[in-house]
Amino acid sequence: MNQENAVSLKAALAGVLAFLTALWGWFGWLVVAWVACMTIDYLTGYTAAMKNGAWSSHVAREGLWHKGGCIIVVLTAGILDGVLGYLLEGIPAVALPFEGSVFLTALVVVWYILMELGSILENVGKLGAPLPGFLKRAIAVLRASVDTAAEQVIPGENADTSDDYGDAGDPAERE
Repeated sequence: MNQENAVSLKAALAGVLAFLTALWGWFGWLVVAWVACMTIDYLTGYTAAMKNGAWSSHVAREGLWHKGGCIIVVLTAGILDGVLGYLLEGIPAVALPFEGSVFLTALVVVWYILMELGSILENVGKLGAPLPGFLKRAIAVLRASVDTAAEQVIPGENADTSDDYGDAGDPAERE
């Protein structure tokens, strides 16, 4: 490939990536990364099972059902983000402790990406590759950070919600 063709190819690639970024924004690339991680996880799991003589069509189908369920969870979070967006636009008196139109969906997608990365490492370990401990720890720390970020915005069952609702507990339980 000559210099002129290489420059043309780079320019075309940059143009396509710029177009996709303008179309999807940062969240679109996050979803692309998640789909890539799901694909790599499935392929490495399949390969590890084949290598170890443990491949089963039933287990493969279960893996696909699992990934389908994850997709439904992300779609559910997206719908909730959309509902929250309409709520915030339509009722100015309602304020939430975060901004952005894809807050919950982004947290869910990042959580799933980290889950897939952990599974990829597990599969690669089954293939016999040495795994750096710091990489597994980094994934665990990042996953805990995502959980902590979500917990700060949306307190869990054991959190004190009296400041948020003026009364302890779930607002639905007070009715």
